[in-house]
Amino acid sequence: MSKQIRSALISVFSKEGLRPIAEKLHQLNVTIYSTGGTQKKLEEWGIPVVSVESVTTYPSILDGRVKTLHPKVFGGILARREDNHLAQLDQYKIPEVDCVIVDLYPFEETVANSQNESEIIEKIDIGGISLIRAAAKNYKDVVVVPSKEEYESFLNILNENNGVTSLEERHHFARRSFAVSSHYDSAIFNYFNKKNTESHFRKSVQPAQELRYGENPHQRGFFYGNLNDMFEVLGGKALSYNNLVDVDAAVNLMREFVGSDPTFAVLKHTNPCGVATRPTVLEAWEAALAGDPVSAFGGILICNHKIDLATAEAIDKIFYEVLIAPEYEEAVTTFLLKKKNRRILKIKEFYIHKKSFKSLLNGVVEMETDLAMESEEQMEPMTEKQVTAEQKNDLIFALKCVKHLKSNTITLVKNQQLLGMGCGQTSRVDALRQAIHKAKHFKFELGGAVMASDAFFPFPDCVEIANEAGIVAVVQPGGSKNDQLSVDFCNENGLAMMKTGVRHFKH
Repeated sequence: MSKQIRSALISVFSKEGLRPIAEKLHQLNVTIYSTGGTQKKLEEWGIPVVSVESVTTYPSILDGRVKTLHPKVFGGILARREDNHLAQLDQYKIPEVDCVIVDLYPFEETVANSQNESEIIEKIDIGGISLIRAAAKNYKDVVVVPSKEEYESFLNILNENNGVTSLEERHHFARRSFAVSSHYDSAIFNYFNKKNTESHFRKSVQPAQELRYGENPHQRGFFYGNLNDMFEVLGGKALSYNNLVDVDAAVNLMREFVGSDPTFAVLKHTNPCGVATRPTVLEAWEAALAGDPVSAFGGILICNHKIDLATAEAIDKIFYEVLIAPEYEEAVTTFLLKKKNRRILKIKEFYIHKKSFKSLLNGVVEMETDLAMESEEQMEPMTEKQVTAEQKNDLIFALKCVKHLKSNTITLVKNQQLLGMGCGQTSRVDALRQAIHKAKHFKFELGGAVMASDAFFPFPDCVEIANEAGIVAVVQPGGSKNDQLSVDFCNENGLAMMKTGVRHFKH
């Protein structure tokens, strides 16, 4: 049902872009109600305004904390255009309000730029958020413009339809209004909650950014966050939904190697398929790529050290989606961005949410993020054969990789290089066979390599297969009632086994 705007209440913080709207409303003979700074600005522009105070017969009080909170304001917004409600408006001399335009106090900007708690508290908008919610609730009769970001689209409607709005348009603005309201309330909650526990949205609570599409072209996708907090985008196309998911996986993995020698990782569909630590960045890249040069095509590349020109020239030989590093030599970005669409990110911090969320069934599950990583001290020998210092380093490296692969998963490592991995398999035996096959396919010698498993071995079959392949040491969580079967086989065949007591399932 179409509605003609005959009256509008305007109460905004940002006046930028407002003048053309106000002038158009005046041109359409719309009665404009306003108060405070908005009223003064409208009057400066020569636009007639009815003060809210003249309607409510109450002045703005309590240092401006209470201006619009009054039945004569909210009655005119919330009234359904039905005989019963209209009769009550007439009885109490309440004017109808057909349009509400609001831009809230800049709470987040104030938090970002001030340590003064009193100043921050005063930027919690009460009247504005109430106006938005009331008008959105009554969208069948009222159109609401909930922020300056909506000024332009609303002005287009005014110009095209001379102040007539459709039900579909009012529904759209109501939907945007509740998005604004939800975001605003979350930002306030995050501020109050920061002393108790880090909010799951932390800095990333932002208005939705619509992506080209979701996981597939027929799915819509949105990102709620501020990538500028984590990355400086040096070049390339905007990140897609799948890019964002893969970049998140890459950051989670490389966080394990922050402070380590140069480490490079290649990820595909969130799974690391090549990881290596070496004395130089170039050597780390070459060793990571060797882990699976086929899957590296179209992958996500990430490094924990500065990318030099020699490494950039080597990387330039393959097609990849995103390159991430904490620093780049000056000549590198110019060289890499000869191909305009390459996405090059400079990571500012390897931040990981302490809580994880996933929608499922008719709700959402929440859990603590898996931030555990076992140290040497947590690795307990299970066998007569003991691991060497070099093997122990490789076992820790293998654990870092196995933690970031989909279960069931196995990793095979030698000399700080991922030789093969099996992931997402329905049995641990299949995962191991996949890992061995990949390693052999890329011509790796498994003799002397180590193996990590994301969960315990219920039977000795995996250690039997590992032994046949030349694996010399194994790390696993332990905890199976049949642990001893695997331990016995290792003792009989000269394998070393260690347990961590920590499982790293990843679904």
